[in-house]
Amino acid sequence: MATSSSSQGWLKKLPAYASRVFFFLIILQIPLFRVPCRAGTCTTPLHVTSSQLIASEIFPVAVVKVLLYPGAIANGLVKDMTFPSWDNLLNIYNLTDVKGAPAVTDLQRLEVLAGSYFSVAGALVGVLKPGRMSMFGTLLIIWGLVKEGILGKPANTDPTKTIFVYPTMVIALVCAFSSVKYDVNKVVRRATPRPVAKPLQSSAKSKLK
Repeated sequence: MATSSSSQGWLKKLPAYASRVFFFLIILQIPLFRVPCRAGTCTTPLHVTSSQLIASEIFPVAVVKVLLYPGAIANGLVKDMTFPSWDNLLNIYNLTDVKGAPAVTDLQRLEVLAGSYFSVAGALVGVLKPGRMSMFGTLLIIWGLVKEGILGKPANTDPTKTIFVYPTMVIALVCAFSSVKYDVNKVVRRATPRPVAKPLQSSAKSKLK
């Protein structure tokens, strides 16, 4: 009984832990893939989302900078132990001219674009309340990458713009699935066999009479 209760307690805490790991993967901009985008080449869902947000002017540039700055700090410390400049943040991610960049690049990869939106939103919301948004976003991204890599849609003739998937995508996928809450009690109830009702001996004898 003690082992069963401890395992149930661990399963209840798993979505919260997985959501936090997924949040750090997204907000610190750990490379998950490499695809062409409006900013040139994007390696994270946040980079794809930021290029689209700035190009469409849905949110102010300051909001996008707030999302990008933690990852820029992490990358700066890892590469050369320096802090990036707030004013130079858009230049670091090549986002200064995304408004004039053609939208065809993003429209050809709608699954990756939509999946990046869901992944970023799911990472932010999942810290407070884990849900299925991160899982849907990750699956959309994977489908978009598989569609282009295996099925060749859209066709890519430039070898320098070929897509690539990093091993960290597996970690993101596991965290996205683990962040979904499941009712442990229902699972236990379904797994427990129900006892079969047996007729009483008195009633059985009366039927024979």
